[in-house]
Amino acid sequence: MPERDYIVYDVAVSTLTPLHIGSGVELLNEYDYVIRSGRTWRINEDALLEAQDVEDPAMAERLARTPPGELLEPQDFQEGSQLFRYVLRGTPRSTEEGAQLREQLKDAFDRPYLPGSSLKGALRTAIAWYAWGAAKRRPEVRDLGRSRRWAGQQMERELLGKNPNHDLLRALQVSDSQPLEPDALILLNARVITRGGNLAAPIEMEAIRPDTTFRLTLKLDRVLFSDWAQRRGLRLQGQEWLEQLPGVVHAHATDHARREAAWFKQISVAAPVAQFYQQLAGARLGKQRFLVALGWGTGWEDKTFGSRLQADKRFMERIVEDYRLARGSRRPEDPFPKSRRVAVSVRRDRQGRLVETPASPLGWCLVEMTERRSGASVGS
Repeated sequence: MPERDYIVYDVAVSTLTPLHIGSGVELLNEYDYVIRSGRTWRINEDALLEAQDVEDPAMAERLARTPPGELLEPQDFQEGSQLFRYVLRGTPRSTEEGAQLREQLKDAFDRPYLPGSSLKGALRTAIAWYAWGAAKRRPEVRDLGRSRRWAGQQMERELLGKNPNHDLLRALQVSDSQPLEPDALILLNARVITRGGNLAAPIEMEAIRPDTTFRLTLKLDRVLFSDWAQRRGLRLQGQEWLEQLPGVVHAHATDHARREAAWFKQISVAAPVAQFYQQLAGARLGKQRFLVALGWGTGWEDKTFGSRLQADKRFMERIVEDYRLARGSRRPEDPFPKSRRVAVSVRRDRQGRLVETPASPLGWCLVEMTERRSGASVGS
């Protein structure tokens, strides 16, 4: 049979741990949301304003100096009320007026979704990491740029393509997911944890709860590898990595999980996190499923060549120093990075004090690809 021009996959991305992909907006307590009865209520500012008698001068003056949350009455807090855009499970740690809450990315109807760019970015990182190993490459300082943000661009171009027109990932198209209902959201309390087990200042945000599934499509354009493309000067390298995508990405994920399991194993209070990573590292998922880490809090290693760079300790020390990657005091022998971000569980002890313990890492998902049986033959 002739080879198809493209392959389309139906993709299910299921969250194993809380996932935060930010909109860039910081929500404020009593202005954008209020906290009542163990839940977080997102205010519908337009509906709340319409419910006020703005023709009354006294009311107009009150609106100008009053946080929106103070206009709400106890009887307003009902499921389905037009005064609220949605309601989150859980509450932020801070209840002070003006406390900040990072907003989850959503569509115009307050429905969270997974942007294709987020998934494709994670796939790109994994493919580049895999290509590095296949090429038996070694990190070289001379290949680095001056900008910390674009330092690895030259190495990436050598592995994936010299420019966007000749980039391997041009052949991989990832759609945005179908939107979910707002009840997929939870209130997430996160912290930075150090090697000593200390927890830094809290970071609070909206997030997608675990056991939630996004559905989207992925398309592999085989025409870009055909004789037709080569005759037009397009010679992409690495088609086999895209056609074996689950295995390639899973290799990167399990390498990352093994390293994280070893890091968290040294911290007694983070035993649940270490156990989670041990399970990931030993996962056997079959040919069409793989693990991937997405969104905020997955760490430096999952956004770079990671362990490929750390294999050369002298090189790693050089880039940590030159690009000022480390924060605070650091000795040359100290591991990098020295901290991680985790979701924490929050409870009160018998004295009423808040107690926070590491509960899970962030952003880990299980991806399953199902090929659609359709397509045309490649042009010759």
